[in-house]
Amino acid sequence: MRPGPRNLITDVQGLTVGNATDEKLKSGVTVIVCEEPAVAAVQVLGGAPGTRETDLLDVHNTVQTIDAICLSGGSAFGLDAASGVQAALREQGRGFEVGAFRIPIVPAAILFDLTNGGDKDWGRYPPYRELGHAATFAAAADFAIGTAGAGAGATTATFKGGLGSASTVLENGVSVGALVAVNALGSATVGSSRHFWAAPIEENGEFGGLGLPAALSDDARQIRTKMNAPASGLQNTTIAVIATDAVLTKAEAKRLAVSAHDGFARALWPAHTPLDGDLVFAIATGRSGKAMTLEDFVPLCAAAASTMARAIARGVHAATPSAGDLVPTWQEAIR
Repeated sequence: MRPGPRNLITDVQGLTVGNATDEKLKSGVTVIVCEEPAVAAVQVLGGAPGTRETDLLDVHNTVQTIDAICLSGGSAFGLDAASGVQAALREQGRGFEVGAFRIPIVPAAILFDLTNGGDKDWGRYPPYRELGHAATFAAAADFAIGTAGAGAGATTATFKGGLGSASTVLENGVSVGALVAVNALGSATVGSSRHFWAAPIEENGEFGGLGLPAALSDDARQIRTKMNAPASGLQNTTIAVIATDAVLTKAEAKRLAVSAHDGFARALWPAHTPLDGDLVFAIATGRSGKAMTLEDFVPLCAAAASTMARAIARGVHAATPSAGDLVPTWQEAIR
């Protein structure tokens, strides 16, 4: 296995990604656009999720494919972003056909970044609908990670969070990619150090190349969360997408989403808490034309977990300083 050429989720054939960021707000929106309708599923393991259209993704429900997925800051206010995405896709003639109408299918999830120091005095209506619309039209194969889009105002217990992405190409040529907005209650790094929990699966120094500490001290065993951090008013939730160009059923996509949550557990400690809304969407574009035997599916699921863990570390590693930040970036901590 190896990273794809961009080491981004867009190494999966059939996907583009767009960001829209409001620096004053310290928040933003990220949209994953499917070039063609794609099979999708979701798995929620956090105790405080905020979502739209996730019931539609259940295996037994009628609509089989989606047009895009929207990740947004703003807590429940950010669910408006999906309306902007839907409007942009409708302008492009996209959507599930019902009689004379086309309805773009846009599942969405949000993270809580309201108390991160940004100016949230937006007046009557929050800006997320317009950010969603702008992010959709910005969708491309290359996009920014770190302090961008849905990760623009993200934080962790120790360092600033961010938008992360990574990819893996399997031996059979199938690609898997991850995209994640890291806003965890816990920490992506070991104790008070700058070593990432995901270090054992790092590829080509993509998040600093430090490896793990030579020994795990008592400090490393201390559980670090925003509840006992200096900026304890910060809130949480890590939201993500795992994608592949393999041909999957809705049920197989669900299992892929379940497996990708193992990447949260490898890269964040603690994860899946009652105060996180941790969620993974899964997308299967089918563009490789390769259906998965059980023998093929196991390494795909393993790659989903490792790719997600790498994306989480990359999101924290790539974050950049902004005015009014309440926690330092990882890059500032190494100076």
